[in-house]
Amino acid sequence: MILVFCGTPRFAVPTLDKLVEAGHAMPLVVTQPDKPRGRGMELSFSPVKEAALRLGLPLIQPDKIKTNETFRARLADTCPDAIIVVGYGRIIPQWMIDLPRLGNLNLHASLLPKYRGAAPIQWAIACGEEITGVTTMRIDSGLDTGDILLQRELPIESEDTAETLAPKLAAIGADLMVETLRGLESGAITATPQDHAKATLAPILKKEDGRIDFARTAAEIVDRLRGFQSWPGAYTTFKGKALQVHKAQPAEQAAQLMPGEIAANKARLIAGCGNGTSLELLEVQLEGKRRTSAREFINGYKPQTGEHLGQ
Repeated sequence: MILVFCGTPRFAVPTLDKLVEAGHAMPLVVTQPDKPRGRGMELSFSPVKEAALRLGLPLIQPDKIKTNETFRARLADTCPDAIIVVGYGRIIPQWMIDLPRLGNLNLHASLLPKYRGAAPIQWAIACGEEITGVTTMRIDSGLDTGDILLQRELPIESEDTAETLAPKLAAIGADLMVETLRGLESGAITATPQDHAKATLAPILKKEDGRIDFARTAAEIVDRLRGFQSWPGAYTTFKGKALQVHKAQPAEQAAQLMPGEIAANKARLIAGCGNGTSLELLEVQLEGKRRTSAREFINGYKPQTGEHLGQ
């Protein structure tokens, strides 16, 4: 087929690679403009741009697409059978939806209609899901509301974080997109409308999402810590300073502590949580300091049993 690929993040790269490997023509790749990053604010390429350059594919980076007549004409000239959209980061306008005969096909990192939105991987882990997956769908004018084409499940391992789960989903999603195109061409796939009554949202993450609420159970706090890697992570305060929690686990034996109250001995730092549970903090980082083990933190900052986090 003749395809146009629209994508930006690392998650999208395996799909681009697989489509080229499968022999599809890719006369155009679309990604977001280069952005300044780092202390020097030097312009950096998106992962999809790096992949397009590696593959020798034509590339454009429009600032806007909805009313961009030059971009519209460029897409029309390619006469695509389908436009593939994976994490592009722009709302797809109706003229673009209507352009190819097979529509605009999206790879979404959840089992729709669950976790519609910008951060499905993070919220699936944060909400304690044990199974997630990927969905190929036809884009319509709504937010991840289009008809489902194919889905594939993937277990969430107990040690998975958003950083470890994303590459697994990207890999199975790439294969699923190739399978989807094959099925659409052969007529083997019937699009299925989503059950909107079962939809849940996975909104873009905010800094505040990482603040630990010790009224939650220890297991819920650990799920959020895993889900919100690498940003915003999980953080609280200790004696008025920000305290980042890098690693934690539910304590095997719940301590009789109020939510946020700590118990400290030579090697272990325990915090009370909701429903009578306790959280063992394993690696932490005080504002302006390096990341340390609980033992090092206790030896250096002398937290006392009965003091509170988050105050």
